[in-house]
Amino acid sequence: MEIARAAAALFVRQGLRATRAEDIAQAAGIAPRTFYRYFASKEEAVAPLYAAGAQRWTQAVREAPPALTVPEALRHAVHQTLTPGVGVSASSWEWVRTLIRLADASPALRKVWAEVCQSSEKTLAEILAERSSVSRGQAVSADPESGDIVAPESGDNVAPEPGDNVARPTPIPPHLHFAAAVAGAAVRVAVESWSTTTSPPAGPTGPAALALQNLEAVGEFEWGEA
Repeated sequence: MEIARAAAALFVRQGLRATRAEDIAQAAGIAPRTFYRYFASKEEAVAPLYAAGAQRWTQAVREAPPALTVPEALRHAVHQTLTPGVGVSASSWEWVRTLIRLADASPALRKVWAEVCQSSEKTLAEILAERSSVSRGQAVSADPESGDIVAPESGDNVAPEPGDNVARPTPIPPHLHFAAAVAGAAVRVAVESWSTTTSPPAGPTGPAALALQNLEAVGEFEWGEA
């Protein structure tokens, strides 16, 4: 993460084009060969920062009180992660603004941002599957290797097949992938839209308010709840 912070600081201070991978390595106190051991390009160096923000959002959905409906859990997560001073400080949001703007202007950095968003949607789909199963009273867990949701097999009298002594990953239904994409887009578009303005991160034009407006605009969307 230190390399990512060093890269972000240089991108913000002197711009993406003027920053070399060697500059990032020097700022992070490492050799260039060490930098390339972790990242293939200077743009990839900020991926951990993008990912950290996405992870805070999905984790907040996961940790939302079980009694909340999916829309309520999503709004709860927005308040927990997009409100300045709660999830990220107001000064850090200014860094976010610049990094998102740079992603809009750079195809290479835009690719990094898009990959992080796609990965976040997959994680959110898994979380929605967990919440849906819990609401139905089913025990679920995540496969430690693939991250897929593991649900108990149905049928008490089905003879086990060889190798059936372990739980099998259950594919996440397409409607939950779609629900995760809708929720993810509501937040992503809010942050991207805000980044194009000079509005402060708090208040009615901040990313949290915009994300809540986007979720409200979805209306009676079917979130796949039991």
